[in-house]
Amino acid sequence: MAGINKVILVGNLGKDPDTFTFEGGAKKVSFSLATTEQYKDSKGEKQKITEWHNIVCWRGLADIAEQFLRKGMQVYLEGKIRTRSWEDNGTKKYITEIVADNFQMLGSRADNENLGHNNPQNKETHASSAPTTQAESTAASQGAMNNEAQEEDDLPF
Repeated sequence: MAGINKVILVGNLGKDPDTFTFEGGAKKVSFSLATTEQYKDSKGEKQKITEWHNIVCWRGLADIAEQFLRKGMQVYLEGKIRTRSWEDNGTKKYITEIVADNFQMLGSRADNENLGHNNPQNKETHASSAPTTQAESTAASQGAMNNEAQEEDDLPF
């Protein structure tokens, strides 16, 4: 039986996405995502643990992430864990990343306008093997804006 490599995260962006375009035209966007867990310790006091994740989006999903995601936004994200290595001045270095398959922006429109952006909310995006065209991006954005008129709850699913 084949293994399963599936990650589901709900967190807040720690920085605006960084974009890199390769010679062949492929685009890569990366950003950090913070997930925070709360619990009560043995004394009954609330404790928080924040974990930082390195997120990578490719091609069409990278275009959408670059256009809509900003520092502080809350997102629901699905992807796969990947660890890669490289050599730097004779030292082997490693990084573990989450390669995103899709994401959905969460929170209210007002929350994201307070971040200084007028972004459509609760727009789910999916990666594809081909880059998204400008027409496809425009159509997807218009569809998401039409959905804004409907009441949305704060559930990530």
